[in-house]
Amino acid sequence: MESRRGPLKSAVPSNVVSPVRRCSRTACGRPAVATLTYVYADSTAVLGPLATYAEPHCYDLCAEHSERLTAPRGWEVVRLLDGNAPARPSGDDLEALANAVREAARPQERAAEAGGARSADPMEVARRGHLRVLRSPDN
Repeated sequence: MESRRGPLKSAVPSNVVSPVRRCSRTACGRPAVATLTYVYADSTAVLGPLATYAEPHCYDLCAEHSERLTAPRGWEVVRLLDGNAPARPSGDDLEALANAVREAARPQERAAEAGGARSADPMEVARRGHLRVLRSPDN
């Protein structure tokens, strides 16, 4: 027997379903990069790297929503670092970089005075901070 209605059709076409997890926030279609979990007993919101599996009690967030996340008054937000994500430079990193630039910008004579008595390398032509220009062995 043949049905009058014809073949059944899916309400959602299969080519629309994406394997990429999306942000859980309403009207946000960006890809998720972090997972938010609430620990109600400790009044804590834990934001960490994207969980391996989507779970019903967790919320996936995009980069923008994870950065702007705030918790209710009296709650604490714990942000777990992703080991694969590049680390942001710290104040110590920036200070070390500034010191290296200052050292490289110093004239050679003052750099030699600051370094004390260094043994002179006959192959060394010039020095710029911690970098050395060496003479070719053929010359």
